[in-house]
Amino acid sequence: MNKKLAFAFLLVPLLLLNMAYGQGRQVTNFNNKWQFTKGSYQPGIDDSKVKWQAVTLPHTWNKNDVMDDAPGYYRAACWYRKNFTLTNGSKGKKIYIYFNGANQQTEVYINGAKAGSHTGGYTRFCIDVTPYVKPGILNIIAVKVDNSFNEDIAPLTADFTFFGGIYRNVDLVVAPQTHFSVDNAANGVFITTSQVSEGQAVVVVKSNIVNESSATGDLQLLTTVIDKAGKTVSRLTADMKTGDRDVLLGQVMPAINQPHLWSPDDPYLYRVISKIINKITGRVIDEVSNPLGMRWYNFDAEKGFYLNGRPLKLIGASRHQDFKGIGNALPDSYHTRDVKLLKQMGGNFLRVAHYPQDRKVLEACDSLGILASVEIPVVNAITETAGFTENCKQMLTEMIRQNYNHPSIIIWAYMNEVLLRPKFGNDKPRQQQYFGHVRDLAAQLDSMARREDAARYTMIACHGDYNRYKQAGIIDVPMLIGWNLYQGWYGGQTADFAKFLDKFHQNYPKLPMLITEYGADADDRIRATQPQRFDKSVDYAVDFHQIYLNAINQRPFVAAGILWNLADFSSEERAETTPHINSKGILTQDRKPKDVYYFYQANLVKQPYLKISDWNHRAGLADSVNTSTLTQPLMVFTNMPDVTLTLNGINMSTQKAKKGMVTWQVPFRSGNNILKASGTNGEKSITNQSVVNMTVIPGSLNLLKGSVEINLLLGANRYYTDADANVWIPAKAYQKGSFGYLEGNAYKMPGNNRQGYGSDRDILKTTDDPIYQTQQEGLSGFRFDVPDGSYKITLCFAELTADKPGVELAYNLSNSEQRTGAQDRVFDVLLNAKTVLPNLNLAKQYGALMAVSKSFTVTVKNGNGIKISFKAQKGQPVLNAIRLKRIMTR
Repeated sequence: MNKKLAFAFLLVPLLLLNMAYGQGRQVTNFNNKWQFTKGSYQPGIDDSKVKWQAVTLPHTWNKNDVMDDAPGYYRAACWYRKNFTLTNGSKGKKIYIYFNGANQQTEVYINGAKAGSHTGGYTRFCIDVTPYVKPGILNIIAVKVDNSFNEDIAPLTADFTFFGGIYRNVDLVVAPQTHFSVDNAANGVFITTSQVSEGQAVVVVKSNIVNESSATGDLQLLTTVIDKAGKTVSRLTADMKTGDRDVLLGQVMPAINQPHLWSPDDPYLYRVISKIINKITGRVIDEVSNPLGMRWYNFDAEKGFYLNGRPLKLIGASRHQDFKGIGNALPDSYHTRDVKLLKQMGGNFLRVAHYPQDRKVLEACDSLGILASVEIPVVNAITETAGFTENCKQMLTEMIRQNYNHPSIIIWAYMNEVLLRPKFGNDKPRQQQYFGHVRDLAAQLDSMARREDAARYTMIACHGDYNRYKQAGIIDVPMLIGWNLYQGWYGGQTADFAKFLDKFHQNYPKLPMLITEYGADADDRIRATQPQRFDKSVDYAVDFHQIYLNAINQRPFVAAGILWNLADFSSEERAETTPHINSKGILTQDRKPKDVYYFYQANLVKQPYLKISDWNHRAGLADSVNTSTLTQPLMVFTNMPDVTLTLNGINMSTQKAKKGMVTWQVPFRSGNNILKASGTNGEKSITNQSVVNMTVIPGSLNLLKGSVEINLLLGANRYYTDADANVWIPAKAYQKGSFGYLEGNAYKMPGNNRQGYGSDRDILKTTDDPIYQTQQEGLSGFRFDVPDGSYKITLCFAELTADKPGVELAYNLSNSEQRTGAQDRVFDVLLNAKTVLPNLNLAKQYGALMAVSKSFTVTVKNGNGIKISFKAQKGQPVLNAIRLKRIMTR
């Protein structure tokens, strides 16, 4: 395909299920009243000893175990079964069971007999159960689903969880003997256009029809295109004989004049109605109805992307399909809501990554005007076997045919970061052979994609090792190249991002480029006034995205900027501040917006926009001993040119917005602070109000009044808000009259060149990992110069060194972490000269990476304050966090 040409598509969703069908086909939701077991089961054999659990589909057996502290999650064969009865009206009909998704090897049994199987966890499949079911009596379906590792099935490894189960909808389809083909779980109708412009569009329809009926009489295919109002705009018939079996009919529809074009701003959908009709009786035998969008587009290596002849910068996000608490067994509305959230962000592109997802995703893209790419799950590595290659080809065929007709799809992709951690690193000749096999597989998949769909573009997404992909020849295979870039996160500096873009475009001036991933972890519980790389703060993520989006917008040759990720998602092997979660989402895993989401709205939405940062719970030490305020930065996101901020009714100032943001240094007081931001663009004014609850700790603790709670993180430069809305702030060196640690240094994991302080290991027995992931080591004491009274002191410890190395994520490419083994440290802890923790040995007594919390009550008299001492017996004492709480008495 000539990349300079513009292609147009009249596209339709291919899935049979839950669509508007004619009188010949019935579709029944098959989700209810299933039973599930992890035990062994033999279909057709007495199962009275099998322990069954009642479930409703969609279902996964991994929604809980991927979040526990035990490494790994259940990957094995499990069973589902269900009783059902077909009406006598289904006699003589074709009976299909449609699975929208089951991960990843599936076998289907009807009444004890094997009816079919499917390999692959993310594409749909259809099982013909006609020979095995009996209308009018009870039938039993049993389904074996296995998500075990299999070297012949992609994905082999990836930064997401491979949930098991029948995790999407299942439907029972009763079809006439003569019907549109269900091959590869497509709906037998494939629609493209030979021409499209503002003046005219020509629709080409190919229909696969299966005729297993012995009835006589001529048949006719009637294809009709209707507009949004239901008016027919094009109509054509084609004849077929009853003796014909598998029939492929091509129709060039009468031209449509002045077509209403599809675009993100105006996602206008026509419909294509396909009917098989008995010519003599006029009876509709089978019918499918599909939405239709008309547009043309092209990628230009120098100027980027064009839609309907106009330049359009593609800005959007990638999306994983899981949700907090339910894994990937999402109801339909959740899929649709995600696309709506992307649209509300101002995005116009969705990378469906790293696998085909639920049909509702692309249906929403069609109706909302979101362009999309879809890919098969060849991630990180391949297996050099014929079985792996054939499975990849089958997945690619299914993906394209099932989704061929969606107006949203413009790209088919088939590899992601496939050279990330290549095999045979200690055998260079063998590794070169492996690279050759990777390139050969890429070439086969690319050729297949172009044969299946000559109109769309093909793409491979690569990680940032430009030379490796160039030397392996991977860059030369696809029509588009995607780059997943994280300069300033996993390695390098954010300034390196723009340099990479310019270098690649200079070396490959004729190859269109997309940025298919970029992002930084943003734990919505962590904030920083001086953000730094890998502190996991929302504030660093905002800075990161501002730099990246600016570089993308400044370069016309960058066709797309696709941030990673729309929402936080499950990745069982990850540790860090949110164990088992990749927190690069601009939404949390339960879809709550982070400040990064507001940043994109400010830069992308067209209507007036203004939003104050969500950092609403804060705490810290007063600006000085003589003040009762604490000055901290406040971000406001807006597309207005100027913004005025008031604090508790007092005008702070008016500032000019820059790149969608304005930042103030705000002197907060204790309690609720009412903020109001106002902006105008000359035509319309807009305001946004927020309340920040601030706890200002006085510079002199003698000024403390009433109930007091001070939560301090040692060895940290970040703020953390726990589930009870307690704000933990960075501790400081002791100052007389206040509080702080005596001596020592902030812990930094040896050899960790991506993180400035603390550990990124999973801390066990807690959900408050950030409290325990930083520490001061080698300290001799901690002091609170509090007034007389009773206090509760809570000391938080964790041994951050361990003999057992953590899981080395493939994505931390620049990190060569040194594992020095568990520290054999023993120390005493004294509270006001009284030993409260003698001979404390964290590793021996509790285990490494284990949260340990110890609380004590102390009474302060005679103005002596609280003095905590750490006396080393072996190694260096450590303290991770400390909490002080006054005990009020009546």
